[in-house]
Amino acid sequence: MNDRGLSYNSRKALMVHIGENAGAEIADLLNSLLEEVEELRRTKVSITRIVPGRQPVQEFIEEPV
Repeated sequence: MNDRGLSYNSRKALMVHIGENAGAEIADLLNSLLEEVEELRRTKVSITRIVPGRQPVQEFIEEPV
């Protein structure tokens, strides 16, 4: 388990309050989600959007007659 995962006490509290199997399943799910987020952060690529130059827009203003 990595240093950012659930502590032993948190994992044990889950198992005591919602049951051994369900607590272990939730703790494992949280740890796998944490690993996935860390992987996404580590492999993140910055993207710079390039917007083509704007064409001058002609506006037609109607004046009262």
